[in-house]
Amino acid sequence: MSDYFGNVFKTKEKIITKKPSMYKVIMLNDHYTTMDFVVDTLMEVFGKKEEDAIIIMLDIHKKGAGLCGVYTYEIAETKIQQVREKAKSSGFPLMCSMEKE
Repeated sequence: MSDYFGNVFKTKEKIITKKPSMYKVIMLNDHYTTMDFVVDTLMEVFGKKEEDAIIIMLDIHKKGAGLCGVYTYEIAETKIQQVREKAKSSGFPLMCSMEKE
């Protein structure tokens, strides 16, 4: 940066980066989608181990919803779309939602 007379000034810029907001992806119980399909979806879309997928599936079955993971907005949106497409192609009404953490 310089002034009218050509004098050069050094300036310090402080760069502040903000962490992105995170979103919980929640799978909802629908009384039609099979437990096996839910476990398979949790493993395929969310990368869960079978034991963890079963625990989440039981939460969905017993409590009406289960936490699949926490992601940035774009990734959460993509995961939800993947679940919808997989469920639709298999004839299930399985749904997910997301909420800001």
